[in-house]
Amino acid sequence: MYAIVEMAGQQFKVAKDQKVYVHRLQTEEGKKVTFDNVLLLDDGKNVTIGAPAIDGAAVEAKVIKHLRGDKVIVFHKKRRKGYRKKNGHRQSLTEIVIESIVSSGAKKAAPKKEAAPKKEAAPKVAAKKAAPKKAASAKADDLKKIEGIGPKIAETLTAAGIATFADLAKTKAEKISEVISDVRGNHVTDTWPAQAKLAAEGKWDELKKWQDELDGGKPA
Repeated sequence: MYAIVEMAGQQFKVAKDQKVYVHRLQTEEGKKVTFDNVLLLDDGKNVTIGAPAIDGAAVEAKVIKHLRGDKVIVFHKKRRKGYRKKNGHRQSLTEIVIESIVSSGAKKAAPKKEAAPKKEAAPKVAAKKAAPKKAASAKADDLKKIEGIGPKIAETLTAAGIATFADLAKTKAEKISEVISDVRGNHVTDTWPAQAKLAAEGKWDELKKWQDELDGGKPA
């Protein structure tokens, strides 16, 4: 039996006991993880194709370890400009082993019950004074100036109330990873709070120098 499933933004053909290397997951080593975006199932007799995913199907796996891939050299050169830049990149990966493929009965979040309509309270004789309006929130910063943050991530962070460099600086990297977990791709958030702190303090030269040494928000 095998399945085609989407894991960490990539599609894999997997079978029981198979080891797979995927983009870095936030799950701790030794913990189990479930992928429910199963696109195809083959049990040896029948082939089931999702539209796009198969309802109730899931692939259960165990995280073995986190590691980094082989170094890839990225070289930029501009003719007649005297510009040369050489960087190395090692992709952050997670090794997992497939423990089981569930064809039906995968647990899904139960739909939220609609709250019963509240009864209208009887009008009071003495009307309360209107509460003073809260001061307008500070103007949002351009979070895309942080190395590793693109337009989609900036939009997601702002929607979650992390709209300024100061907000980002005091948010832990683990919390940031949770907020952007639905954004496709491999995002290493370790340096984002420190970058945001420099931006909030106006230390742009120091930030630019550091960013030249980063690749996608992580050390090259």
